[in-house]
Order: sequence, then C-alpha cells, then structure tokens
Amino acid sequence: MLEPESNISLRSKKIGLVLSGGGVRGMAHIGVIKALQEFGLEAEIVAGSSVGALVGALYANNTSITDMIRFFKETPLFKYNFFTIAKPGLLDTDRYENVFRNYFPKNSFEELKRDLYVVATDLEKGEELFVNRGELIKPLLASAALPPVFSPVSYNGGLYADGGIMNNFPLEPVLGKADFIIGSNVSIVSKLDKKHLKNSIQLTGRVTGLMIYAINREKIRQCDMVVEPKALEHIGILDRKGIEKAYMLGYENAIEQLKVLFP
Repeated sequence: MLEPESNISLRSKKIGLVLSGGGVRGMAHIGVIKALQEFGLEAEIVAGSSVGALVGALYANNTSITDMIRFFKETPLFKYNFFTIAKPGLLDTDRYENVFRNYFPKNSFEELKRDLYVVATDLEKGEELFVNRGELIKPLLASAALPPVFSPVSYNGGLYADGGIMNNFPLEPVLGKADFIIGSNVSIVSKLDKKHLKNSIQLTGRVTGLMIYAINREKIRQCDMVVEPKALEHIGILDRKGIEKAYMLGYENAIEQLKVLFP
C-alpha cells in the first residue's frame, strides 16, 4: 500500500483492476468502480473472472454505474424458456447472447475503451484460458457459466465454463502492466458462528469459500489496495435481493481506503 504522503502521484500512475468471481456479491465491484470515479481514478487495464468478467466488460465499455446495476437487475437469471434438458446445466447459457448484445452491440474486445482480460475454464483440457482479443460475448458467457446452474459454452472448438473454477482472482494479466493494482475480492472468508453452519448447503458453501480463498490468498496480497468487505459472505451468490447491499458494501469499503490514500 502506498503511504498517504506519496499518493499525490497516484492519479498519474497506470492503474490495474482485478475483479474476482462471486455471483451477486460481485455487485461490490460496481461500488468499487463508483468510489474510484469519485476520487478521479480510472483503471487502464482490467482482469475479471466470472461476474468480475461481466462487470469488467461493462466498465471497459464505459457503461455508467446506473446501467451496470440495471444490467444485473434486468438480466433474467432463471427465465423459464432458458431452461434446458439438452445440455449439462439447468439453463442454456447460449440463450443469454442476445441479452448481452444489447450492451455490447459490436461484440469485440478491440471496441472496448479499456484493456480487458477475462478468464474461462477449458473443461476438456483442464486448463484456464485468458481472452483479450476478438469476439467478446462468447468468452464473457463462458467465464460466467457457473456449473451446474449454467451450461458450458462452446468457444473456439472447446467447451468452457466459469473462470472461477481454476482462477477466481485473475491477477496474472495485470502484473507488470500496471503501476498500482487494485483488487476487488468478493469471495470472502470471515469468521462464522455455528448458526451459519447448520445444514449441508451452508457447510458446502463455507468449504468451497475456504478453498477458493486459500488458492488465491497470495495473489490477493500482491495488490497495492484490496477491497473485500467481510459482510459479503452473508449474501448468497445467486440472491438477487442482495444486489444493492453488495454494491453499497463495495462502495463504502473502497471509500474508506481511498480516504486513507487521499487524506
């Protein structure tokens, strides 16, 4: 972390932004972006996984904060005619392509206003794939295709699913390309009371969260500034009612840290 007295030069530095996966909790990323804008800060390079890829793409496209929130509120999560029995997964991810075209009509990384990297998981090869060029919407859908809810996406001859399976905090593309790295991590691990571990769903969520955090902990520590509001853990990853709350948690936490950087 930069010392406060040195931060007068932060606005002149190349800022990198890393956005983790985490479902609805990823609305905190939008709050972080809002806080950065209020302090006159803009990232030039963005890397995202899963919901972080979606938020990152909207940001890289210069979408307003209001329209970012609208995207997630209005995009149908469990639309009845999106259900499928022909593909592995409850919902046919490909059916969301037309929804995404309303926000990304040019469907191209090169048309974005910021350098964007998204990560998806190659299910056949067992490898992660970073995408930064060419077609935009397919890699975005793949990066956010969380099994078993969403079906995998066919892309460039492979079958891809959620980027968070193998890389939930994609720091790699930003390292060496930014002077100051801001990480927004919404896959939170905080102390839980026994009352939050009463059933198998809660236990599975906790164990998965611990595994993801352990894998990415060292990368998170390499950031110059990290936003990870602990209260996010109490918002379900598919709980659309938590959109506004997650947004405000990200905003408030980022504001607190930026006030230290810019006293």
